[in-house]
Amino acid sequence: MAEAGSASAMVPERAKLHIAMVVFQLGYAVNHVIMRVALNMGVSKLVFPFYRNILALLALAPFAYYLEKNKRPTLTISFLIQFFLLGFIGITLNQGFYIFGLDNTSPTLASATENSVPAVTFFMAALLRMEQVHLNHKAGIAKVLGTLASVSGALVITLYKGPTVYSPNSPSDKSEFFSFGDAEGKNWTVGCICLIGHSLCWSSWIVLQAPVLKKYPARLSFVSYSCFFAVIQFGAIAAYIERDSRAWQVNSGSEVFTIFYAGLIGSAMVFAIQIWVVDRGGPLFVSMYLPLQTLLAAVIATVTLGEEFYLGGKKKREQACVRKGSD
Repeated sequence: MAEAGSASAMVPERAKLHIAMVVFQLGYAVNHVIMRVALNMGVSKLVFPFYRNILALLALAPFAYYLEKNKRPTLTISFLIQFFLLGFIGITLNQGFYIFGLDNTSPTLASATENSVPAVTFFMAALLRMEQVHLNHKAGIAKVLGTLASVSGALVITLYKGPTVYSPNSPSDKSEFFSFGDAEGKNWTVGCICLIGHSLCWSSWIVLQAPVLKKYPARLSFVSYSCFFAVIQFGAIAAYIERDSRAWQVNSGSEVFTIFYAGLIGSAMVFAIQIWVVDRGGPLFVSMYLPLQTLLAAVIATVTLGEEFYLGGKKKREQACVRKGSD
């Protein structure tokens, strides 16, 4: 144990942050595909995140209670309001926009759209003076150019569909220069709008966590409270809209697996890593790793779902797996 502790101490703090973000992006890249599989099985887009966040809360709360007994500040009405709002923006709206966007697009596009998060995060952090921009220095110019590049890349991969780079099953269809509207029964325009809303919520969540953490340094308790309010919010919305009891049923072991993965890895692990890195490395450090997720999600989606790679964007091939209730 002593040797393990000394080995951990030998790893530089910055290296730990990089390792944590690689694990974060791998877990979340797989989550894109897991969520697509869940939607293919016909899960409710409101009940699923409700169950997902219950699992995340059950995983986080015990660690928060026992590990942060002596460092939790007194819970005040002000903190509760902040946790409620952060849960609403960062979890309820964030996941809600994401699942409706993914339902109308694909894992690769959902991940690619998130490449705008570093740019939006940088812009918000600069406005709130959490990130310094010095245009008279090379570092400042590089940050601005990187921000513009990430936005441009997100737009290109969303709107432009060039020739096929790789097709797992058969020769590609003729490509179109721009791809808007419905694709394979999906409304890609609505999907893209929802994914943009998801990216805006995620950026806001990353940035807004930093100032709250300065006043409430108990990270796991912080995210557990936010998750608790998200469970209440999703539960209320789902109860109001999903009146059919069949929408609340879990019908197979595959559905159980997708819920457990999304709850324990896609939410609990990701929340814990994100808030730790925000606290140690700042909001911009978290968002700058998102392009790695796009590459990982594209590779995993190609292997598991048969997506085709295009030079600009991509197009998901028709799957043998169809949703419940479809003809």
